[in-house]
Amino acid sequence: METYADLLTAIAPVSGKMRTILDPATGDAVGEAPVHDVADLERAVAAATAAQPAWAALGHEARSAALLRAADAVERSAESLAHLLSREQGKPLNGPNARFEVGACAAWLRTAAATELTAETVVDDGQTHAEIHYRPIGVVGAIGPWNWPMMITVWQVAPALRMGNAVVVKPSEYTPLSVLALIQVLNTELPEGLLSVVCGGRDVGARLAEHPAIGKIMFTGSTATGKAIIRSSADTVKRLTLELGGNDAGIVLPDADPKAIAEDLFWGAFINTGQTCAALKRLYVHDDIYDDVCAALTSVAAAMPMGVGLDETNVLGPLQNQQQYNIVARLVEAAKDSGARVLLGGNPTPEQPGYFYPTTLIADIEHNNPLVTEEQFGPALPIIRYSTVDEAVAMANALDVGLGASVWSADLDAARSVAARLQAGTVWINKHGAVDPRIPFGGAKQSGYGLEFGVEGLKALGVPQVING
Repeated sequence: METYADLLTAIAPVSGKMRTILDPATGDAVGEAPVHDVADLERAVAAATAAQPAWAALGHEARSAALLRAADAVERSAESLAHLLSREQGKPLNGPNARFEVGACAAWLRTAAATELTAETVVDDGQTHAEIHYRPIGVVGAIGPWNWPMMITVWQVAPALRMGNAVVVKPSEYTPLSVLALIQVLNTELPEGLLSVVCGGRDVGARLAEHPAIGKIMFTGSTATGKAIIRSSADTVKRLTLELGGNDAGIVLPDADPKAIAEDLFWGAFINTGQTCAALKRLYVHDDIYDDVCAALTSVAAAMPMGVGLDETNVLGPLQNQQQYNIVARLVEAAKDSGARVLLGGNPTPEQPGYFYPTTLIADIEHNNPLVTEEQFGPALPIIRYSTVDEAVAMANALDVGLGASVWSADLDAARSVAARLQAGTVWINKHGAVDPRIPFGGAKQSGYGLEFGVEGLKALGVPQVING
């Protein structure tokens, strides 16, 4: 049986410039990652450009069959991929974490392969017949984050390949090994040169965004970096799909059952230890049930074990890097200094190895506190009181981001009515962050633009062509 060490040996031979990647839970070395430069990127783009026409010519059926074989390959290597991911990213093997993420990679590959995309007849009145077809773009650049490095890479790669494109992937500098290993596994079922990884810094990312041979950039990450990509891509009029920062609001209506929703609220906020773009990051609760929701959520959160990811008992892990740890610590301290009430956590242990920040719940906090208005991207949730639904909706919509949101209620009609008033790309009811490969996903306001997943996600990786006649 292969191990994650076997994968590392295959993906990172000791030659050229290398960089040691450390485990965020222990500080131990995970492996050596190559450090590529712009010249390496140019070679990858040239190879992708050469491989793409033959891939496009195969047609949807053959390409889908290759993606299904790639999904099989991921499943064969699932345990070694999950162990590598746990060590490099920090997330535990169990819970909605490393094994879950690898499984999601296979699921998204299969769904991209199975989703039907046929020509759409838009006019057929006996005199005019017009259809929309979707042709390959060419070469797609995929720039991914460190929080879900494998899964988000597949979100980008699977539909791009299905639509006949080649792909050049640039992973986060924090989690290159996971992406290198995943692409190595996928490439056992794909033509040479079609899919490649370039592990570089900002210079590589900037060149990818401006490269004249790249027809589209897919990016998941911060709003600031997304804006830089928009600027860099302008001269070549690239197509863009940008899934940027979020600060998702959840609104609990007064008829909700606090104990019934507590565990789903917890995982909505603390999946991947809060390091998820579409996690629940600010929770608005009606006065009538505020104390009961706080008590139920605290009870659930206190029982969730946090620690080194390879320990099978843990379901929460460390923050992935020192920079993110510092952000969470700063925002929690600002909340404490303001007089907000700490229900749980807020007391990190500096001498503990790794970037562990305790699960933290903050109550009686003002809606304009930095922990509420800034994206914490970690295991700290502010819980804000409200008196009227209008007040809650106004606070939820007050920020300049709108990736996701949620409404919690026993009355689905009431929940849907509130959901329609929220400025977010997706609004979930009685759940949060439940993405589905069949359902389009994208942001509003400064959380980005463009859709991923499902038929709309496939269309976004093609060039629409109208045939009229």
